[in-house]
Amino acid sequence: MQAEAPGAMHVAFADLIDLAARKVGGKALLANDEFFAPKEAMLEPGRGVFIADKYTERGKWMDGWETRRKRVPGYDWCIVKLGLPGAIHGIDVDTNHFIGNFPEYASLEACEVDGDPTAESLAEDVSRWTELVPRSRLRGGSRNLFAVANDRRFTHVRLNIFPDGGVARLRIHGQVLPDWHALKKAGLVDLAAAANGGSVVTCNDQFFGTKDNLIFPGRAANMGEGWETRRKRVPGFDWIVVKLATAGTLRRAEVDTHFFKGNFPDRCSLEGIHLEEPLLDFANATHLQWKELLPQSKLQADHCHVFEKELKDVGPITHVRLNIFPDGGVSRLRLFGELA
Repeated sequence: MQAEAPGAMHVAFADLIDLAARKVGGKALLANDEFFAPKEAMLEPGRGVFIADKYTERGKWMDGWETRRKRVPGYDWCIVKLGLPGAIHGIDVDTNHFIGNFPEYASLEACEVDGDPTAESLAEDVSRWTELVPRSRLRGGSRNLFAVANDRRFTHVRLNIFPDGGVARLRIHGQVLPDWHALKKAGLVDLAAAANGGSVVTCNDQFFGTKDNLIFPGRAANMGEGWETRRKRVPGFDWIVVKLATAGTLRRAEVDTHFFKGNFPDRCSLEGIHLEEPLLDFANATHLQWKELLPQSKLQADHCHVFEKELKDVGPITHVRLNIFPDGGVSRLRLFGELA
């Protein structure tokens, strides 16, 4: 499946978390060539920018990974360690701004390895790799989207480009598959964390900061790495629904307004529900019986609020709704609980 440009079509896998993004720990480990532009740029946010008069001593500066012109048979490649190991359901090879210098074809392979092997050993052992996307034609200046039928867990991917050229961004969309054996030994687990398999299902507003930021690893580096809604001019409140990594009983919640100083919510509350079947439309599902976990509680600017004694024990839940009153920004939500 392929799309020529943004907005040309929508594919469901593009809504899944990017397992390779730098901000979730993804790393470009090794490339056989990065003469014009470094491999690390492929994992940055956005689609890249073009600065017409910007040059380096090696040539035109480009926001992405770009190899030199190949004068011998072969192809170029880059190995990426996923920040969040999981099942890959689709990829986006974005050639934005690469018009006369994009690769003609690309393919993607993946592998699962334990420990922390060297990139060189991964490159040498061709038997490790499983082809997920066969050699496929690319279009320049476009998002090239490819669906992947896969349920296996992978830790690394290898992007191959034929014969050479530039890629602005590489997105590896999928489902996080954590090491549950290790998590069960940890006691309380952050059931909302993307790293553990939590996901943001939906929200009513994400005008300034995207919903998925709320459950990313670590504290936000700036205000832009949180979830923020627009200013509310009518009565009401804003909300966001998180699907927990697995059913569990909530014991501690952290609502972090780090960097939100003149735009933090005045109050927040938490509600939970246990769903046996997936639900696609939370916004219009009026029949849902949400249970109060945390009553409306005052928030402060730029502060990590910890709630323990205030939480109500409603038993195992699968989803949590964070409500903020009336609007504003939250950088992180942590929901620690016991596995059901």
